[in-house]
Amino acid sequence: MAIPTLTPASQMSKSVLTATGSQNDVASAVPFGMYTGSVHFLQGAASQVAYTYKKLGGDVLDLEIQADNVYANYEEACLEYSYQVNIHQAKNVLLEYLGLPTGSFNHLGVIDSDSELLSGSNVALRYPRIEFRYQRRVGEGLGQEISVGGLANEYSASIAVVGGQQDYDLQKLIYSASVGTDAATGNQPDFLNLLTRQDSELGHNRINVKRVFYKTPAAVWRFYGYYGGLNVVGNLNHYGQYTDDSTFEVIPTWHNKLQAMAYEDHLWTRLSHHSYELINNKLRLYPIPAAGSGSPDYFWVTFTIDRDVWDEREDQDVYTGAKGINNMNTLPFENLPYASINSIGKQWIRRFALALSKETLGHIRGKFGSIPIPGESVTLNASELLSQAKSEQDTLKTELKTILDEMSYRALAEKDAGLMDSVTKVYQEVPLLIYQG
Repeated sequence: MAIPTLTPASQMSKSVLTATGSQNDVASAVPFGMYTGSVHFLQGAASQVAYTYKKLGGDVLDLEIQADNVYANYEEACLEYSYQVNIHQAKNVLLEYLGLPTGSFNHLGVIDSDSELLSGSNVALRYPRIEFRYQRRVGEGLGQEISVGGLANEYSASIAVVGGQQDYDLQKLIYSASVGTDAATGNQPDFLNLLTRQDSELGHNRINVKRVFYKTPAAVWRFYGYYGGLNVVGNLNHYGQYTDDSTFEVIPTWHNKLQAMAYEDHLWTRLSHHSYELINNKLRLYPIPAAGSGSPDYFWVTFTIDRDVWDEREDQDVYTGAKGINNMNTLPFENLPYASINSIGKQWIRRFALALSKETLGHIRGKFGSIPIPGESVTLNASELLSQAKSEQDTLKTELKTILDEMSYRALAEKDAGLMDSVTKVYQEVPLLIYQG
């Protein structure tokens, strides 16, 4: 029996990559359309078809993908490059952007036109000034804790001394004052209702007592207090109007501050014989106050009120508020504009898009283990293509990450410091000429 002659309707695959692409077809083929407004992107995507066709041997053996697949892969490569570079820049600038306004983004990662954000556009392309924004934020919290700055308002209140009563619950006393009027003046306190929480089951906002003023009358101070330390100088060993053979010295400012603090403690504690102990906002006075015995009628406290750290404060603007940039996710970074990607980036994009096209071809060929032909079959290389594509993509990502890490602001500073050290060592070996006159 003779072998029948096959007469197929077509001797070519239904989908075969063409040798060249067309700019006119790119916009309708890419899934996101992120860069279709750039004529340079359209040119680059069209040129990628010819590059893929030659690199994968389309002129020797048909490639069962379409130009549309290459266009889509080229867009994905651009987005991947933008992703990697934006992550790198986020590591560089996040500390300086913390607390600044953020924005809202659409499904393409583009900032909505009506969104509040940092002034200008393409923030990811800008080089920010180093303003130590994060360090100042931390410093404000530390300063607030030791009463030398910060953002929390500090309030004061006076407490009437009760004869024979040694212990006073400052939390309860100040809370009672916060929902009423001042007993001495009849006015509402400036911390009115600030200690009341919306959920009564959680209790009241806690106060943080900063200072307690419990002292004897000023006349007693003056009796024991020398001349108050005015118009004097001192060094690390002496303190008086004239020291060290009547010479005046410049001493550190911190030394004066320590002397002043020690002098005040001396007046308020040792000379007045009054003291106190504060534990968990419970105040205990020493000695026990006695009515009509010359004990102070009032003592004063200054305090701050605990606030929810997530609350937006009414006295803060968007640059110090709680709704600003807090991590990489809220940085107002859009995809890099295609025109801002230089020749280095575009070559990486071509190589990555080629690896993506190789992966696409591998998935298509993987749908058929082999193609039967009369008396034989053709085995396809799907698994080899997929393996190569995966390896090439990983290599390209690692290469880009490594290069970007080497060019972080910190790494550049370290390299600059190393260069200066090397130059200094070179100069040390240069003989110094001695000129004779």
